[in-house]
Amino acid sequence: MKNYFCIIALSLLTIPLFAQKSTDTIHSEKLKQDRVISISLPASYGKEKNKTYPLLLVLDGDYLFEPFTGALQYGNYWDDLPELIVVGINQSAPFDRNAETDVDADNGLPFEKGAQFFDFLSMELLPALQKKYAIAPFKIIAGHDVTAGFLNLFLYKENPLFDAYISMSPELPMNMETRLPSRLGLTKKPLFYYQSTADGDVKKMQELIKKLDGNIKTIQNPNLYYQFDDFKNASHYSLVLHSIPSALYHLFGAYQPISSTEFQEKIVKLPSDYVGYLTKKYDLIQTSFGIKIPIRINDFRAIEAAILKNNAFSEFEQLAALSKKSYPKSMLSQYHMGMFYEKTGETKKALKAYLNAYNMEEIGSLTRDFMLEKAEQMK
Repeated sequence: MKNYFCIIALSLLTIPLFAQKSTDTIHSEKLKQDRVISISLPASYGKEKNKTYPLLLVLDGDYLFEPFTGALQYGNYWDDLPELIVVGINQSAPFDRNAETDVDADNGLPFEKGAQFFDFLSMELLPALQKKYAIAPFKIIAGHDVTAGFLNLFLYKENPLFDAYISMSPELPMNMETRLPSRLGLTKKPLFYYQSTADGDVKKMQELIKKLDGNIKTIQNPNLYYQFDDFKNASHYSLVLHSIPSALYHLFGAYQPISSTEFQEKIVKLPSDYVGYLTKKYDLIQTSFGIKIPIRINDFRAIEAAILKNNAFSEFEQLAALSKKSYPKSMLSQYHMGMFYEKTGETKKALKAYLNAYNMEEIGSLTRDFMLEKAEQMK
């Protein structure tokens, strides 16, 4: 089993490690001022034609931008998290984050400067970013404290602009703890929502956050993907460093390679259709996040292991068709056909398949020496 989950070290050498970071200024007619934004483009940005990336819009970018990009860079390295375009909005002096997140005390909607900032985000900044950068349909917004409460206002819209929300210790506007769950319950498309607090959080805020959590947990909507964290031994500020990786791994759980836990608890327990599980996993990545990636070699090996463990040898033929589509020049497909013939008792055909594989490109742990060994076993 160990071989099926080994890290393919050579593949890591081909992954660019550093994002492209810069700052820019965008003029806002809504705010009547220039705004400074920080931008982190994926290391692979611009190297593949027509490739798009999910967008992460970070409020309080002056102190949240770097923690988010750092967590993503680490997750990218291990291929646990996808590459994102990250944009941080500076809201420290000379800007006034409290005024920019102001809501009306009577109706709980954006008010005065808050309404202008809301319109700036939705009507100026997002369109400008989508025009300039290769952004996928999947968009995330994140904030902390008052900006976390403010970002929830986008969910009051009938068609919310964002697909995922990271709300860290939000200061909730009036009645949001009851109003927001009713909106989340109505979503007709997949929507990811994360919020957090801590035992050392501001008590008044913590009480409302927990009420909101309790109300959200009563929602019966398969389109809502919700996670709540209540961190121990953390403060209103330190909870941010706990929340960021937790939120990102919650959002992109489906993106991650097949783990030992997923293998043991989901895949190997299936009665059949292990190849179908693999294709559905990668279809979900594309439909949910707008990310199209080749099936990972280790994920192929995990499905091989499930087929062998459950004696579902006929599925090797389906796996061969899938591996040929994914890696047409490699020996992977012929190896799978060899396994199909070997396990179904057709040793001559298995010998031919392994010899055919010998003449193709090595991939992962499949080498020419290995194929010769398999061929020898068939004689």
